[in-house]
Amino acid sequence: MRSRCPLEERLLQKRNSRENLDRFIPNRSAMDFDFAHYMLTQGRKGKENPSRYGRDYRKQLAKAMNMNRTRILAFKNKPSPPDKPANSKPQRHIPQTPETTLDAPHLIDDYYLNLLDWGSSNVIAIALADTVTFEVEMGPVTSVSWAVDGRHIAIGLDNSEVQLWDSTAKQYLRTLRGCHRSRLGSLAWNNHILTTGGMDGRIVNNDVRIRSHIVETYRGHEREVCGLKWSASGQQLASGGNDNLLHIWDNRSVAPTQWLHRLEDHTAARNLLASGGGGNDRCIKFWNTHTGACLNSVDTGSLVCALLWNINERELLSSHGFTQNQLTLWKYPSMVRIAEHTGHTSRVLHMAQSPNGCTVATAAGERL
Repeated sequence: MRSRCPLEERLLQKRNSRENLDRFIPNRSAMDFDFAHYMLTQGRKGKENPSRYGRDYRKQLAKAMNMNRTRILAFKNKPSPPDKPANSKPQRHIPQTPETTLDAPHLIDDYYLNLLDWGSSNVIAIALADTVTFEVEMGPVTSVSWAVDGRHIAIGLDNSEVQLWDSTAKQYLRTLRGCHRSRLGSLAWNNHILTTGGMDGRIVNNDVRIRSHIVETYRGHEREVCGLKWSASGQQLASGGNDNLLHIWDNRSVAPTQWLHRLEDHTAARNLLASGGGGNDRCIKFWNTHTGACLNSVDTGSLVCALLWNINERELLSSHGFTQNQLTLWKYPSMVRIAEHTGHTSRVLHMAQSPNGCTVATAAGERL
């Protein structure tokens, strides 16, 4: 047998070592490479912001088809989810019974009047037939509204006049005449401007500092004006009428007496207006006062008598008529019902909020 030379021996060893070497390839049966490739290349195209509903649908579809694709490369157990942070804000208590109940004899049962208001000095004014709470005889009262100072109060009368009073001194100040031709059912203050709305469909701005008090007249309603509200900035006025129209007026425009938006969708947080419909409509609608667009509509199931925004929370309180005569507290913007109160036996026509926003006064029938 021929012996190998040292060079041949080294070449043979090198060749044998190459034949025995190989890469380690792990078992890939648990790895979904096709799905991984799709997710890395095509799955995210055009879906940078996928909707929550699309994600939920895909999860339900994968579950129904027994496709477990929560993870593609599973080398260890899924970590446990982190603990949810504790809610540091205490849950607010909403009472289910009224704090106080008062008799309100001779309260006029009229959907188009505004007979209750709560001033900044923490005094409630309510009109009962021909008197206001500080017992002054003046004829049938159809509306009341506190000035911003919480001391002066405007009282609208059935004879189309407006009386101004100092509630602290119980002193009569003056009467505004010539604004309307019939009863005056709505009032709204904007600093020294008192805006009045009447059964004649007219809206009048009155400067209470001067003798000739009528400074502007708005004409846009064909029937009685039953609601007036100035925006917090004092630049826009919302008016609602018995003609099922809602108008937005802008006093900064070159023609302030021409309405900025006419909102006709009723059938009976900023720049947001909430309105309530009558017995045929039953809806609360939300409007953008800059564009006039209807943002949302919620069917409440009954006549909407009054609305109040909570000044401390993103909430809306609504009062209703037949069949339950309830108060409903809504979370905005989801419009989920937070609470309901059913203590009144007749439609809750009037609501007023305390200066601190923690208490609400309601009036219905002959109860306050």
